Amino acid sequence: MFKKTSLRQIQAIVYVLLIALLYAALDQQIINLEQHLPVYGTSEDAAVEHVTKEPNNKTESQYDILIDLTESMLYLFENNKLIKKYPVAQGKPETPSPIGVWYIVNKARNWGGGFGTRWMGLNVPWGTYGIHGTNRPSSIGNRASHGCFRMRNRDVEELYSIVPFKTRVIVYGGPYGNMGSTFDKLEPGDRKSQVAEVQKRLQKLGYYTGAIDGIYGEGMKAALLKFKKDNNLPLTHYVDWATYKALGIFPFE
Repeated sequence: MFKKTSLRQIQAIVYVLLIALLYAALDQQIINLEQHLPVYGTSEDAAVEHVTKEPNNKTESQYDILIDLTESMLYLFENNKLIKKYPVAQGKPETPSPIGVWYIVNKARNWGGGFGTRWMGLNVPWGTYGIHGTNRPSSIGNRASHGCFRMRNRDVEELYSIVPFKTRVIVYGGPYGNMGSTFDKLEPGDRKSQVAEVQKRLQKLGYYTGAIDGIYGEGMKAALLKFKKDNNLPLTHYVDWATYKALGIFPFE
């Protein structure tokens, strides 16, 4: 009797642990949705549609998109004339949206779930970012995403139908420019707009010869150490306030 009860208890514990692990895995998958995109997506009422990539012979678009992060607004221009505006959700402070000038390089329909009904991918070199719909319309207007720009499904469907490949997307950081309103302490492995700004300045000063890709890798690490040595700064791999100041980078640029 004792052995039988003990076996059932063990089975129950194993079952609970398996369920807990399953839910933890599912939760992590949801958290990482916007950073680890599949090649295609599904919708409950639509067939799977593969991502359509940018044609090589496509000319530049007559449209421009401006995303103002201070207002969480997306503005659509046609031949420099404002024709539409939409509210958006942007990245959280810990997963900021990519500031800079990008282009739409792929499009897809009906991914469903957190991506809503439309996807427009951007050519950001340090990660996968795009403009897409959402199943959380209450997040619109807030800093709520993993860096992508969320729109209401009806809005993103309209925008998707208007803008072609190679539409320019200008993501503006408000009155503080590309560095935002504060200095982030950068370290190897970071991927963000501020890394790209440091790379640009190091390149301009003749220390960095790599790609301006927003990724703090080995090339930037070596360039930064040489710059710090030449400017009598502590020889660490961090980009801190003293480093920004020595580089001539300020938050209002």
